[in-house]
Amino acid sequence: MTAYNVVRFRTKPGKEQAFIDAHKKATLDVKGFRKAALVRTGDRTFCVVGEWDDMNSLAAARPHMIGLIDTMRDMLEDLGAELGVTDAVSGTSVVEIRT
Repeated sequence: MTAYNVVRFRTKPGKEQAFIDAHKKATLDVKGFRKAALVRTGDRTFCVVGEWDDMNSLAAARPHMIGLIDTMRDMLEDLGAELGVTDAVSGTSVVEIRT
């Protein structure tokens, strides 16, 4: 079953373009990873949506994803509520909607 992860971020003031540029240069060469998109959701807020073959692939790649975030951590603002600089969720698709 296809799995997805969604990670919410808020950049520090003035770091938006650096954050976007870092994602343009990012690679994630791990088994089961299909693709990801960086989505701007507000003035300094973004989400990454990743698509995976399955939850096992996603779970196995977590250390790599954390390593990638670590390269951008100085650009991110704490989200509060004890979340730190990311708010991540993941799961398997239950419905796929097509045209």
